[in-house]
Amino acid sequence: MPTDLSCQVLTAGFSFHRKPYSMVQLDGVKNYLMRLQTDGRCRARIDGSMSMVDAGDLLLFDPDEPYELRIDNEYNPMGERLVESGDYHIFFNGSWVDEWWKRHKRPTRIKVELSESLLTLFRQLILEQRRLSNPYPEISSYYMRILCLEVDRLLSEHPTNTKTNHVAYEIKNYIEENASSLFKLNDVATHLGISVSRGVHIFKETFGKSIMQYTLDVRLNMARERIIFSPMTLEQVAESSGFNNYTYFHRVFRSRFGMAPKEFRLIHREQM
Repeated sequence: MPTDLSCQVLTAGFSFHRKPYSMVQLDGVKNYLMRLQTDGRCRARIDGSMSMVDAGDLLLFDPDEPYELRIDNEYNPMGERLVESGDYHIFFNGSWVDEWWKRHKRPTRIKVELSESLLTLFRQLILEQRRLSNPYPEISSYYMRILCLEVDRLLSEHPTNTKTNHVAYEIKNYIEENASSLFKLNDVATHLGISVSRGVHIFKETFGKSIMQYTLDVRLNMARERIIFSPMTLEQVAESSGFNNYTYFHRVFRSRFGMAPKEFRLIHREQM
């Protein structure tokens, strides 16, 4: 694990282009660059050739890697010519980053879900960089390290870059982000633009359990933590963890942990 905590964010921003744009630095950008395509399309130099970059493509460049970006006219389904490209971009460096980069073989492009948790990290870094007076510059460093480690997690969770694999992890991310609210299989499918049957099949094939089984696992884990560490009543724990029926929650909790929620709270708080 890296021992040097040096990690500096040089600049962080969001760009949205409606006119053609290009940037060419074939001798590299001199610092590390992380770029997340959020809207529209563009073209970038990836592995030596210009490739189409779509929303959800996360690009990683080391300081010496050739960088070329082109935003040109594209055509929508109606045949209309337009230019539209939005992205978050961060230039950063530091000895911590050097060690982090060397830990894994890093592809230039990673396909990710534009989840609220990932987007929030980019937004927070931008806000920190905009502060005119900031007595705590290390906050940016911590956020950047969290973002880098999140990239590591994305790499570990996407061992193969197939479309099917990507959809399965998009479903998984949706569950983890929405487990505290009530949702149906149709909500997951609609969010991803797929059929319910395809989503159910892909998820079960990838993870060996159903979407609702995994949802139950996440909700029970949330409830377990809140029972131990929060001051909420057991009924509030159940509701805030995605259970709208306390009787059902009591039954599945006892089945999973071998004791009722009240007994579980008493035992674990005595151990604290």
